[in-house]
Amino acid sequence: MRTPARPALDGLKKRLERGRTERERMPRDGFLRETFVLPRPDARLKAQEWFERWPKQAYWTEIESWFERPGDVIEFTIRRLPAAD
Repeated sequence: MRTPARPALDGLKKRLERGRTERERMPRDGFLRETFVLPRPDARLKAQEWFERWPKQAYWTEIESWFERPGDVIEFTIRRLPAAD
């Protein structure tokens, strides 16, 4: 009796590789992050909106990094926990 042929694993390989690259890009620390590139006044309003919606004491909200671009434009990444415990 013959043993059955092995199934093609190309689809599985692609899914595994895609999952690995996505996990490598995103830190595994539990924080949700969002990056904004806005003019300075709009950046300030967006940060205030986040801190009002997700207070620092409950969600550990903080500006993780920021960079001043030419033309008074601010690029910043803000992070928070997904839920308050």
